[in-house]
Amino acid sequence: MKKLLSIFFICFALTGQAFAWGQNGHRAVGLVAEQHLSKKAKKKILNLLEENTLAEAATWMDDIKSDHAYDHTHDWHWVTIHDGETYDQAEKNPKGDIIGKIEEITKALKAGNLNKAQEQEYIKYLIHLVGDVHQPLHVGTGDDQGGNQVKVQWFYQPSNLHRVWDSDMIDGKDLSFTEIVRFLGEPKKDQVQQWQATNVRDWATESMSYRPQVYNLPEDKKLSYRYSYKNFDLVEQRLLQAGIRLAGLLNEIYG
Repeated sequence: MKKLLSIFFICFALTGQAFAWGQNGHRAVGLVAEQHLSKKAKKKILNLLEENTLAEAATWMDDIKSDHAYDHTHDWHWVTIHDGETYDQAEKNPKGDIIGKIEEITKALKAGNLNKAQEQEYIKYLIHLVGDVHQPLHVGTGDDQGGNQVKVQWFYQPSNLHRVWDSDMIDGKDLSFTEIVRFLGEPKKDQVQQWQATNVRDWATESMSYRPQVYNLPEDKKLSYRYSYKNFDLVEQRLLQAGIRLAGLLNEIYG
């Protein structure tokens, strides 16, 4: 177990980004999406995933970070857009970014020219990246690696701001991902329609708008109940929005 943990920490250092939402967060997004798929889309996707659920597939893109064959995907998890910029105005990463890749993958899946292995990978990319873009720190300012360099204490233990949002606040609730989804509740029909009427650039702009809230830290950088109390509603909102929007995207492609 210690050896396995060491490998994960090395992966964090190499990629410069923590695992977005952690396992429970990503699986919650996958479960919400699966609950809102059309029957036609659900049948097609589960067949392609060989009966693995969207929740199971949701963490695959983090799991492959230890495989050098996928090193080219590391930068796909995030994008840098400075305050006052739009995505169109931002300097583009030549290795790709989360917005460009979601658009590219969606277009390729809609075109339907992929073989089965490629289509499986593209679906798993999409499931994960839609979750990532809803985590506010995956749309970074370019100053601190999406909060990874902002060292904080989380209940007296060393952490960083990115990890607090990825997993510390969620894991602190000590809930399974299925329990998290029950706590998220069910949005009304008009809310689902409103969320699904937006696109990935809108989702990234929303994440940018939450940065002042995310970075509103006490001077001593010691975070615990108060920070979670002020921010966990936003965590829940972004998980729910991610799942609903992922379902909408998959229904467009397969429904």
